[in-house]
Amino acid sequence: MLTIRYLGHSAFALEADGKQVLVDPFLTGNPAGAVTADEVNPTTILLTHAHNDHVGDTVELSKRTGATVFATHELATYLGQKGANAVGANHGGTVAFDGGTAKFVPAWHTSSYLDGDTFVAPGVPAGFVVRFGGQTVYIAGDTCLFGDMALIGEEGLDIAILPIGDHFTMGPADAVRAVKLLKPKVVIPCHYNTFPPIQQDPEQFKRDVEEQTGATCVILKPGEAYQAGS
Repeated sequence: MLTIRYLGHSAFALEADGKQVLVDPFLTGNPAGAVTADEVNPTTILLTHAHNDHVGDTVELSKRTGATVFATHELATYLGQKGANAVGANHGGTVAFDGGTAKFVPAWHTSSYLDGDTFVAPGVPAGFVVRFGGQTVYIAGDTCLFGDMALIGEEGLDIAILPIGDHFTMGPADAVRAVKLLKPKVVIPCHYNTFPPIQQDPEQFKRDVEEQTGATCVILKPGEAYQAGS
């Protein structure tokens, strides 16, 4: 059984069989944050890209727990230099972690980390197809709509976690189009209502998804969890 807990913004905890996989753990300083960094104990961390609101507490968490961080090569190299237990990979590659696997897939966005006043670790963004807890979960990361989502859908998705905030990522209308390409059973929206530029109505998104596609849309407030397969 897989539990997906929304930690706010684009941060999630995927939990199964006593293992915790954190995705984009922006916890400290997150206006929508549901937990503090000392309340989570990841065995694995997946990072979609280098923006500060996604890298978040990664280095400190990896140092404290020994969690392996998986990210694209440039970002993993930078985080390793900062002391994280980081492994780099790239689009098309699949990595194994304790309890599951994650396949790197494309995302259309930018990727850089602001260290003081300097942009570092540019690299490229990614999404993940995660197989864990008996489920196949697509984590889009920050991205626009793109046609090759249809190929990602051929992975046989149980769940798709999609940004809907607009401005920096696709908005609700394009996210509905993404659902049509991906064909997941369940959609969970994220990356909205954290900051003024990304204010959206998730209930309207849910109505549009369920009227226009065969998917069920699950809206999670920060701190809430979804039991996959239940």
